[in-house]
Order: sequence, then C-alpha cells, then structure tokens
Amino acid sequence: MSMLASLVRAYDRLPDAPPFGFSAEKIGFCVVLNPDGSVVSVEDLRADDRKRRPRMLLVPQAVKRTAGISPNFLWDKSAYVLGVTAGEGKRTAEEHAAFQARHAEWLAATNDPGLVALLRFLDTWKSASFVAPIWSEEMQDQNIVFALADEYRERFLHDRPAARELWRRLGAAGASTAQICLVTGEPGPVSRLHPSIKGVWGAQSSGASLVSFNLDAFTSYGHDQGDNAPVSEMAAFAYGTVLNRYLDKESGHRIQIGDTSTVFWADCSDMKLAEEAEFSFAAMLDPASEDKLIAQDERLEVAKLRSRLDAIRNGRRLSDVAPELAEGVRFHVLGLAPNAARLSVRFYWQDDFGQFTANFQRYLADTAIEPPPREGWPAMWRYLLELASQGKRENVPPLIAGEWLRAILSGARYPMTLLSTVLMRIRGDGEINALRCAMLKSVLIRNLKREVPVALDPDNANRGYVLGRMFAVYEEVQRAALGGINATIKDKFYGAASANPQKVFRTLDSGSANHFGKLRKTSPGRAVNLEKLLSSITDLMDPSEDPIPASLNAGEQALFGIGYYHQRSDFFRKRDDKTAEVSQ
Repeated sequence: MSMLASLVRAYDRLPDAPPFGFSAEKIGFCVVLNPDGSVVSVEDLRADDRKRRPRMLLVPQAVKRTAGISPNFLWDKSAYVLGVTAGEGKRTAEEHAAFQARHAEWLAATNDPGLVALLRFLDTWKSASFVAPIWSEEMQDQNIVFALADEYRERFLHDRPAARELWRRLGAAGASTAQICLVTGEPGPVSRLHPSIKGVWGAQSSGASLVSFNLDAFTSYGHDQGDNAPVSEMAAFAYGTVLNRYLDKESGHRIQIGDTSTVFWADCSDMKLAEEAEFSFAAMLDPASEDKLIAQDERLEVAKLRSRLDAIRNGRRLSDVAPELAEGVRFHVLGLAPNAARLSVRFYWQDDFGQFTANFQRYLADTAIEPPPREGWPAMWRYLLELASQGKRENVPPLIAGEWLRAILSGARYPMTLLSTVLMRIRGDGEINALRCAMLKSVLIRNLKREVPVALDPDNANRGYVLGRMFAVYEEVQRAALGGINATIKDKFYGAASANPQKVFRTLDSGSANHFGKLRKTSPGRAVNLEKLLSSITDLMDPSEDPIPASLNAGEQALFGIGYYHQRSDFFRKRDDKTAEVSQ
C-alpha cells in the first residue's frame, strides 16, 4: 500500500474527522451581528488561561496561499476580515478588499438572514472603525468568525444550513473534470493544489507541501499542477487532514528524531489493537512517554501494556507476548523533514507490527552496553544529541537521524556516517559515555560484522580493544599517583592515541614509569595490582605484529573507545564497591 493510500485509510479511523471541505482551525474571536449588519459585540473565544490559546473550530477548509491573495469563506485573519494587522501590513488593504469582493460575489444570490447580515456588515465596515472598547488590539492577526446575535450560543454563521449548502455548491462549481484517482482508483475531481501540511519541525509555520508541481521541469505532457499525478480532491483532503492531525504535538502519533518529524499509525480493523500497537511503538522509541500516553487515553490497560513492554525489551517474541499484535496489525511510519517550501520524505516504512518488534529487539541487542546509561532505557532522540555540537538538537547532522531510524525500523545497515560522526565527537570533546559506545558497537556488529563484547572482556585480543584498555590503565595509574587533577592524559592524548597510537603510547609508557614509582611509595598494593593488569593486557597482543601499530582504522578506533569505556568503568565500579564496604 502506498503512503498516501494508507493515510487515506487512516482518515476513517479519526474519531472526530472533519467532513470533506472543512478543517479544524485556530479561531480567536467571533463578531456577533444583528440582522441589519450592525455589531452587537465581539466575543473572545480563546481559552481562559495564561497562554490564551485560540479555540479549535470546524470551519470551511482554508485556502492554500502562496504568493497571491485569497480569502477564506466566512472566516479569516483580521487583515482579511477587518483590514487591520499588528505589523506593517503592506497588503492589508488589498486583502480586505478581496475579502469584501469575493463575499459579495459568493453571497449575491442568498436570502439567508445570517449571510445577508454579513454582506451588510462588509458593505459598511471601515478599518478606521477598529477602535476600543468594542474592538480590542488583541484581535489583530487572530482568525475571526461571525454569528447572529440570537444564535451565538448555538452556532456560528458558517454552521448555518444555507452556508454549508452554498460552500458545497462553490466546491462543486470549482471542481475539475473527473479523472481516475491514483490513490483510491475511483473517478473524481482532481486536486490542483494539495493541502498544506503543518507541524513539521523546521518547516514554515503556515505549512508546506508534500505534493506540488510549480515548475515546467516538473510537468509531464503539458499537464499543470495536480494533473501531473491525478489525486482526487477527496483523497488529498483525507491525507492532509490525517497528517495535520498526527503532526500535532498532543496527538500521540508523532515523535521528533533529530530534524525528522516522525508520525506513525496502525492499520487494523480492531480499533483497540491499533491503539495498543501505537502506544507500544511510542513507548519503545521514547520510554519517558509512557505516562503521558496513558494519561491521554484512559481506556488503555496500564499494567498489561507495561508488562508487555518489559517482556519485549527483555527479548521475548511478540508472538508469545501478544500474538494478536504480531500478525494482525499493519504498521506505518513516516519521517518528514523541511525542504524549502516543501516537505522531504526521509523514509516511509510499513510492515507487520511483529516485524517491527523483532527489528527493535535487534536494535536493543546491537546497542546493549555495560555499564548501561544512568537514565536507563534512553529515548532514540537522546542518542542523537550525542552527535550534535553543544548537545543541541538543531546541531544534529542532517540526514543522519532519518537514516538511523530507518535502519532500526527495517533491520538494514546503519549509516556509516554514524560511526565517523561519533568518533569525531569523541575526539572533539573527549566524552566517552555509554550512549556513544552503544552507537559504535551497533555499527561494528551490523555493518562491519565484528564481534564486540557487551561488558569488559579480559580475553578480547583485538588490538583496538586492547589499546583502549591499556590507555584506561595508564590514565588510572596517573590518577592514583597524582590524586585529583584537572586534566588527565585522556584530555591531552586520546585523539592521537586512538588514531595513531605509535606516536603516543611510548610516551605514555615512559610517563607511567614515573607514576608507578610514586604509587609504590604511597600505595604499594594498588601499584602491584595495576602492574599485573597492564601486564595481562600486554600479553594479549599478537607477537607476530607490531604491538603498537602506526595507525588504526575506523573500526579499530571504535573498539579502542569501547575498550577504554569498559576498562575505565571497571575502575569506577571497583572504587564504588570499596567505598560501599568502608561505609558499611
């Protein structure tokens, strides 16, 4: 099933899906009119809280604005409706004139009292009349609707039967010749301009196009715009509605992975199973979201779902834990990123939910490391922050987030840029932690087919791993001999030692002799233990090769970091155990 077809199917699952031709928009104010067009009052529809959030109302679908001036039907922002704006408003007069002219055209033949009242208001309204106390400056740039005074509490002007019928006729009059829709396979008017998609991180706040044709190079056989790839207006409306709903921050259907806004949904005849699959997916990618997701849907069986997630994370097959989810649910994941005024599809993955679970468990095995991260099961976005300078999301290297998540979903190879980026960040800031070592380990296992230990392996003879352990021992000797120091050999020599060890290790070895000499005087037992450990590590080196090579390739540098992390963590663990024994 294609991406658009699966989104159109998801439209039927929306519990409060707007009917064709309507959309949920943020509305701030309502102008209440008398039948003669005079203003009774202006009502503030915003939430009565600190944020003063606009109210979401179902209104005639918003037009898609690019560079031109196009008013909405019976509602719009203050520049169009009243001719006022908080900014410079270079086109405000033109926008308001267009709103007046188009409504005079649309409503010319109506005798509905509400629509006639709007016409009379627009005929007499002047932007200079926008003064207190009726008109508040807070209305500027807010979306505005209308209502008659005697029915304001019941419905708005656009909800009147005459308004809905007129909107339907206007839509039918502007429809193109029916063609076979590439998404549904059924004949219908073709959407010339596809809907704007909002909510993608980094894209325009007014929305961006997922499907568009605006240059001659994009056309085929002389067709313009949507005729190049016929998608019916109904199908375009459905996929646009679903994507805008799923991209909302509170939808429970999106996760931000680097610069990739990721939406997901289940395709299943059983609504409950679909919701359970979606909850499980979100919780797997971001364990911290469990409580939030449960709070959003009280129907979820908390204990059962958490038990199931624990079982999956511990390696049990989904067919054993929840057989109804393993094969009965088709799952879809879509990654979107901004690309000028359009959206770029970073990836689209679909398969049985059981296959995703198996791939996710493989990812957990790839990234398993001892000791684990202090925060426990980390969210996927947390890994990506390790790739960004200063730990900021906007500094995550572009493309790598989408490629990494796609590899996790599909079980394919990880991007090799992941390996090089982690090594670069370690050399840049000297931080060797569990998350970075987990990413190094995952690429080594899946891409380079290397055997990488999860925890400290005293018998591992890989020269990168051995040299990393040796480097950790040299650092520990320095620390034990000199006590608390601001900078260790890691801060000065790690980058060179991991890439060109021959230049550094002889210097480290001679330096450690002085440290050992001092340590024998202050802590002879500790000196003996470290000398034995260093000797046992040296014995692992292949005597037929140069024990300290001139250089290490990228895979060996990764093992160098993992060996250092394992050995360094073992020193910390032993110190912690000793401290605990003393305190007891």
